[in-house]
Amino acid sequence: MRLLSVNVGQPTAVRIGNNTVVTGICKQPVTGRVRVTEEGLDGDRVMNRKHHGGPDQAVYLYTREDYDHWEGALGKALTPGTLGENLLVAGLESANVPIGERFRVGDVLLEVTACRIPCATLGARMGDPGFVKHFAAARRPGLYTRVLAGGEIGSEDAVTREPGPAGAPTVGEVFDLWFSDAPPRETLERYLTYPLGIRLRRAVEELLDGR
Repeated sequence: MRLLSVNVGQPTAVRIGNNTVVTGICKQPVTGRVRVTEEGLDGDRVMNRKHHGGPDQAVYLYTREDYDHWEGALGKALTPGTLGENLLVAGLESANVPIGERFRVGDVLLEVTACRIPCATLGARMGDPGFVKHFAAARRPGLYTRVLAGGEIGSEDAVTREPGPAGAPTVGEVFDLWFSDAPPRETLERYLTYPLGIRLRRAVEELLDGR
């Protein structure tokens, strides 16, 4: 596995319906080494702190294999950063990665905490409000990660996987919680024993409260 691109975003205005919002989703590849801390990448701005960013969603990772799907579906090449990812990695598909698995890139150690849930801002970024439904149906959510060890990274760095806790749900399985019937109570309770990001943890707890 290797790191293909490091991407950061600055505040950019996009139209969502009749409204204009300022977002950091419009990310661009950067050259050289980039510092990574528990808050994310230097030079990357997160505007909507309610749903994005913070220590449990510090770095968003997408994969070349998932990009291949979208390029085929959309019939065009996509520039790294198009889907709002900080890191574009070759060598895996995001839905199959377990929660708690770790990725080492140079000195940086990342731990998978959650899936990305599509929103209207993603649709605006893609120029298609309907893209949110396409993203959900494709089940290629990408990986939110927390930073266990900071450092500097750059494109072409090697990426290695370190297994997390045994039996953890995959990113695809937790993604399904938003778009299908919730699993049994015992399954949701089991999910809470793994290192979920705080927003995902709250969502699972809310599902339990509603059962």
